[in-house]
Amino acid sequence: MLAIGAYALLGVLVCLNYWVDVQHRVSSHLPTDHSWFEWLFAHGAYSVRHLENPLFTARQNAPDGVNMMANTSLLGVTLPLAPLTMLLGPQVMYALYLGAALSATAATSYWMLSRHLVRSRAAAFAGGAFLGFAPGIVHHANGQPNFVSNFLLPLIVSRVLRLGEPGRRRRNGLALGLLVAYQIFINEEMLLLTALACLVVVVAYAVQRPRAARQRAGTFLAAMGVGGGVALLLTAYPIWFQFNGPQSYRGLQGGVFHNWGEDLMAFVTFARDTVAGDEAVEKTIGLTEQNTWFGWPLVLVALAALVLLVRRSVPARILAVLVALFTVASIGPVVRFDGVETDVAGPWAYVPDDLPLVEMMMPTRLSLVVVGAVGVLLALAWDTLARAGRPPVPTPRAGDHDADADTVSGGDGSGRRRAVRLVGYAAIVAALLPLFPRPLPAQRIDPPPHFVTAGGWRPYVPAGRTLVPVPIPSNVHGLPTLRWSALTGQEFPIPAGYFIGPNAAGEGVFGAPNRPTSTLIYATMDADRVPEITPENRRQAVEDLRFWRASVVVLGAGPREAVLRDLMTALLGPAQRVDDVWLWDVRDRV
Repeated sequence: MLAIGAYALLGVLVCLNYWVDVQHRVSSHLPTDHSWFEWLFAHGAYSVRHLENPLFTARQNAPDGVNMMANTSLLGVTLPLAPLTMLLGPQVMYALYLGAALSATAATSYWMLSRHLVRSRAAAFAGGAFLGFAPGIVHHANGQPNFVSNFLLPLIVSRVLRLGEPGRRRRNGLALGLLVAYQIFINEEMLLLTALACLVVVVAYAVQRPRAARQRAGTFLAAMGVGGGVALLLTAYPIWFQFNGPQSYRGLQGGVFHNWGEDLMAFVTFARDTVAGDEAVEKTIGLTEQNTWFGWPLVLVALAALVLLVRRSVPARILAVLVALFTVASIGPVVRFDGVETDVAGPWAYVPDDLPLVEMMMPTRLSLVVVGAVGVLLALAWDTLARAGRPPVPTPRAGDHDADADTVSGGDGSGRRRAVRLVGYAAIVAALLPLFPRPLPAQRIDPPPHFVTAGGWRPYVPAGRTLVPVPIPSNVHGLPTLRWSALTGQEFPIPAGYFIGPNAAGEGVFGAPNRPTSTLIYATMDADRVPEITPENRRQAVEDLRFWRASVVVLGAGPREAVLRDLMTALLGPAQRVDDVWLWDVRDRV
């Protein structure tokens, strides 16, 4: 309970800047992603309240809609938490869940480590804290709660490692299948990374313990079959819908993620959101995501722990394989060093861009497996120090973990053993303290217009028609107008939005394909002046509004309010001032 309480306090600290003004704060680094996930909480509540299929929505990108299974939809969280979202609102729910997800991941990691690998509670606490709040995880907390929702992954790993237990293949397989099925509705990418890591662990174990592996292979495979069958039974239709349902797609246009590899200097650099971090450094090497950014002290401690333990411990040897393999795999197609692309080809240079599943992967995120391995290594090292010189006893439920291999010889006397322990503890603490997370940076965002939140739009938007906010929401523009939908419970549909959907060739692209009017709006915002409006522009505006099934166009307050009002007036005629918005009623024209 003390461990869980400490993790909970740390989760509150990370989200502290949001709680200062939770109704009007979003991430400074990824404000659009932050707003998207607020919208997702509203989507879960809307689906439950209206008993609609949560795998698809027409409340964004009207009239085509959005395939929620083909996007990061977090349905495994937003649906069960729908009653709380209805009660508290999506902003409060987002901040509450974000801190809880970080804390829950640390707690389940603590449970897994203390039950299956280490005897020292302090070792499990240190490992759990790192697995829940590592720099690479906290980095994703800036607007991407799906990548911090890893609380099922330690349970999945522990179940995989227990599949070979005799007499429990149905029980273990069933538990694994249920966990995998649920994780699919939280984050498929992290599940894939976990599956790859587990595959490496099983193979590495079989190489080191071939006789034990052969003895357990039958039970392991039978339990795996049970788990796979259960997971497939529960998720077959959603997965089919993801790849074959409306607004599904095949790959991403141009393989946009394929070149995102980890910079070698990132491993020894302190992350931006830690007490030792420096935002200036990320401008040099932070071209992608800060998935490792361990800092040089932790890298030195991790390497020292591997050198000292790898000869004595089967788990340490497996962790060494994981670290080496996934570090290399995360480099990408070209080796980058200190922000500069070298002439050295990386491993992904030899991987076809159109390989199924691989085409959607971002190489740098493979380093998140390294994060997990380092967290377990820290717990293993701390536990080894705690047991230095003590008589070896079997490790509870640790499989073939060599108990005598994890014991540091105490032949030189208790004083020397105590000194070794203190030095070891001090080294681990010194490596972790600079990585203590700071509160995530947040920025203020204006609330939606009173016209929107008070329901003044209702007389203008009949069933089957849309409210067109200006600017049109997209992955670049229209962050405030996307929140209009989220903060009003998605009661009116909007065109375009922030999502991944198919282009004309069936490839995935960010946002809806721009129509002439949305392109004109964005160009006017960027130039901060109204271009010459032609009759063709007016004709296209009416055609686009007809496509969007618009009933009313609404412009609220904002930094480009004046120029956008002039643009829309030139396109649609004089506006009405209703409450605190400018309004163009276009029902008689479309």
